[in-house]
Formats: sequence, structure tokens, C-alpha cells
Amino acid sequence: MIDVIIVDDHKIVCEGIESLLNSCTDIHVAAKVSNIKELTKKLMSIKIHVALINIYVPDEEAINYIKQVRKQHPNLQLLILSMHRNEHFILNTLKLGAKGYLTKDTSRNEMIEAILTLRNGYDYYGKSITNVILRGYLSKTEEEEKNGQNPLSEREVEILKLFGEGLTNREIADQLFISVRTVESHKNNIMKKINLRTTVDLVKFAIRNNYIDI
Repeated sequence: MIDVIIVDDHKIVCEGIESLLNSCTDIHVAAKVSNIKELTKKLMSIKIHVALINIYVPDEEAINYIKQVRKQHPNLQLLILSMHRNEHFILNTLKLGAKGYLTKDTSRNEMIEAILTLRNGYDYYGKSITNVILRGYLSKTEEEEKNGQNPLSEREVEILKLFGEGLTNREIADQLFISVRTVESHKNNIMKKINLRTTVDLVKFAIRNNYIDI
């Protein structure tokens, strides 16, 4: 059983999220709190695996909020929920140790999948978040390409760009007039060239190697 705490200062939002999560037999909403003080106090008395933190304003205060939680509870998995796709804020939260980020257009199934993924020790980023980070990564690879430093071919960069725009393998294949199998082959080559296995690995690689400025 995964014990989750919901952090949101709107009671009705907390209750709505709790209702969604309680429909999954593997997840138990152990508590709902409205702020970091209450979160810290609650964590002293109960064991929590994942904290689902709802962020309304992506500002410096929110960044410090996440930093403080990570410092006080380094083993707690932080899943950020926010309506904002601000690249600067997203990357800061991930660099500070948040393990997941979802936007508010996420579905119940994706939220549950994110919590299960975090509990299993892996990061989870919603598709729209992955696309934001990929676009930042691509702007840097284009720079490298001009300077002759980019290990990716022109076609690979083109496919990565379309992937970053949220297109599926089929949509990329149709747009470039190639087969789906060829698209998959190019994606595999991209991952091999930069020694990665998944899109999440690519996101982490882009952040770790400062391919995106924050």
C-alpha cells in the first residue's frame, strides 16, 4: 500500500483528489494538509511515501517550499501538480529533487500511474512536461549542430523535434513520409548515441548536462 499525503489549501480540491486516488486499491490517502507547516508536523507522526503538492503560483516562494521539504524529508517522493508549464519553474523543481510533475489537465489514470512510478523508485513527468523539456534540449542541440558538435544526424534532430512537439510515431511517420518502423529505428539510434533508454532518461540528461538554461 502506498501512503500519500495531499498538500493543497483548498479543501474541495483535496477532497476531489482523495476521491480519485481512493479508487485505486494500491493507494491510501493518509492525510490532507494545507501548507508546509502542517505537512512537516504531520510527517512527524505518520509514514508517507509520496507527497502530492499542488502549486498555484510558480514563484520563488514555491521553489523555497519544495527546497525546504526536500531538505527536511529527503526520502519523501515529491509529485508536483500545477496548471503552469513555465520551463524555468519546472526545471527548478526537478533540479531541487521533485521526482514527478503533472499539469492539471492530467487524468485520474495518469495521476495514479505517476504515484505508482514514484513509489517504485522512478521519476515521472506528464507528457506535456516532457515536451517542454525536450524543446529546450533541442534548442541546445541545434546550437551544437551549427558548431559541428552535435552527435545526432539532421534527420534524428528533425524526429526529436517532432517528438518534442507531442507527435506520435505514426504522426511523425506521416509527416516525414517514412514508415513507423523507421521512426522507431531513429529514436532507438538517438537514445543509443547519447546512452539513454527512455524519454525520462533524456529529460534527466538534458537537465543534468545544462542543455536547458534555468
